[in-house]
Amino acid sequence: MNESANSKVTAGVDLGGTKIQTVILRNRKVVGGCRELTPQTGVAGDVIQAMLDTIRASLAEASAAESEIGGVGIGTPGEVDSKAGVVSLAANVPGFSDPVAVGPIVSEALGDVSVSVDNDVSVGVLGDARRGAGRPYKNLLGVWVGTGVGGGLMIDGKLHDGRGAAGEIGHMIVKPEGRRCGCGRRGCVEAYSGRAAMERHAQNLMKRGRKTNLFKIMKRRKREHLSSGVYAHALESGDPMTIKLIEQASWALALGIASAQNLMDFEAVIVGGGLGDRLGKPFIDSIAEQMRPHLFAPDDAPAVIGTELQDLSGAVGAAVLAGG
Repeated sequence: MNESANSKVTAGVDLGGTKIQTVILRNRKVVGGCRELTPQTGVAGDVIQAMLDTIRASLAEASAAESEIGGVGIGTPGEVDSKAGVVSLAANVPGFSDPVAVGPIVSEALGDVSVSVDNDVSVGVLGDARRGAGRPYKNLLGVWVGTGVGGGLMIDGKLHDGRGAAGEIGHMIVKPEGRRCGCGRRGCVEAYSGRAAMERHAQNLMKRGRKTNLFKIMKRRKREHLSSGVYAHALESGDPMTIKLIEQASWALALGIASAQNLMDFEAVIVGGGLGDRLGKPFIDSIAEQMRPHLFAPDDAPAVIGTELQDLSGAVGAAVLAGG
């Protein structure tokens, strides 16, 4: 590789409903990064500007100029037209429910640099599959539990996108006519396991007189929503409502993952995302234990593991997507 190629850097952006995490890779190593809260104005342009701000801040930390960017990768919730760089149906990102041409807009803002866009969980799985815990496996399922619940598939060592919406394990039905999901349907995995849905359910329970310290912890930690850290602190304090919410979350995830396993026979399942990373091994082990009774081949169950890159999985995966 020539010297000019070595000087290039790759930016990876992990766009979420509550935060934007960006990294800069040079020679496959993270040399800069930045995390910012996702703007909640409901304006797509504000979110894109925040993404650009994190890229520029990450470049500054890496002592790199915009002219050194060889490519940008973006992982985003929702349905993605990778060829056009257009995102739609990303209900958890304010302003991204309608189609947003995020790839072309970011490309133009950075001097017509090449921009690759894919589903956020898919690129998170790609990051851990190529640079983290998934390296020993060719066929795996990634389940990212955060504001929502998303999935990514690695089949024969390659990401499988289907027609653009493959891997949406969060919208597998685990309880017909159950809780309403943010997608408008009832009984989805995400309706029980996504932080946003869990928060709505906690609010409804409080209105019915149930007690919890969740919202007191949220205010004490100066959060606008029930973050993964809020749930973790409430769980550690023995808050009964939180214990029940987490039990329901692991139950729904176990059912959804077991059904996916019975269909695809994965070697491993990686559980990540904000809630998966924050609650860690006890949460992941609970999912694995509850899966077993529903597996067709329980004696050949997949490895159920956490991420190695943790909250950098998505950003690193986005950079890998862009050639980093």
